[in-house]
Amino acid sequence: MLERSLAEAAKANPDVKTNPVQSLSDFYDFVDRASECLPQDLLEVFPNLSEHEQMLQGICYPYFLVNQPLPELENKGLFKNALQYYGPFSAWMRDFAIARGAYADSEESWSEEIYQEIYNDPNFGLQQGWYESPENWKTFNQFFAKYLKSPEVRPITSPDDASVVTSPADSVPQGIWPIDGDSKIQVDGGLKVKLATYYSVSDLLGEDSAYKDAFANGVLTHTFLNVFDYHRYHFAVGGTILEKKSIAENVALDVAWDEGRGEYIPLDSTGWQFTQTRGYVIMDTGEYGLVALMPMGMAQVSSVNFEDDVVVGAVHKKGDMLGNFLFGGSDFIMLFQEGAAFELTAPMENETDYKHLLVGEEYGRMTGAE
Repeated sequence: MLERSLAEAAKANPDVKTNPVQSLSDFYDFVDRASECLPQDLLEVFPNLSEHEQMLQGICYPYFLVNQPLPELENKGLFKNALQYYGPFSAWMRDFAIARGAYADSEESWSEEIYQEIYNDPNFGLQQGWYESPENWKTFNQFFAKYLKSPEVRPITSPDDASVVTSPADSVPQGIWPIDGDSKIQVDGGLKVKLATYYSVSDLLGEDSAYKDAFANGVLTHTFLNVFDYHRYHFAVGGTILEKKSIAENVALDVAWDEGRGEYIPLDSTGWQFTQTRGYVIMDTGEYGLVALMPMGMAQVSSVNFEDDVVVGAVHKKGDMLGNFLFGGSDFIMLFQEGAAFELTAPMENETDYKHLLVGEEYGRMTGAE
């Protein structure tokens, strides 16, 4: 199946410069190299791209190779009939991600030269004065999971108004999806039922969650973190933690080759999250009911990390630190109960896309209206 996936990838992008893996032997060599270098050094054939764009290409490429549709994986209950979602290969993909993470945890992954390249790309925001001293960064992951200089650089909108939901991360909102009375969400790529596609909240929270049916008739929203974003996430609402869980599953990324742009494009669709590595806390907000906050791993982000004080029974304010991702792009899901009557109020960039938000900026409101 891997051989067939590589052959399909070669059909989609036959250019050996931007798609150098054309055989199993090429793949093995590529994997060895990828586990011992940063993603921006994997494909050095995009000289006109900025540092974060180079990084994104290096993150996307391995997933493009194993994201090709294979007929033998159809009707297997997978998000997509591609090798990266197939159990045995998905398990190896986690090992691959762990190996890449081990390199990003080593001092070999960081240098003054790497720092200067990232500093000179304004998208990373290192010129804004937002972050702790660079002297604290001895590895790439220490840079990636960097702390803010102080809470004042990410002020919290309406901290005393419980109805205001703030952005949990520096990210771009992707939209809002209704949850039906059977706790199912209609999205592209889900379980086909009479031409519609559905995923269940219990797929996200797990069958053993006490709250798998608590969000019936509520809504789901998710927001996308790019590679250059601040990768610590915060509480979007205040309240008491009722349940906490970490779930290790797929380490996947839906990727397509854009021939017109000559680049690999990550597709932050809705549906892949339901079998992805993730964590969550269920918050009791009081007046507005329960809210699930769910950091979602993507690609090499195989670890979803919570702060030490994020424990069941703890009370947290909106804007408090929740945890962090390591290495790559990520996603963040939130579930709201029916009684919250959540509305996404984030501003639009254009007719179809939301503007990029910073932690603490208004994401939406719980109106409590029927």
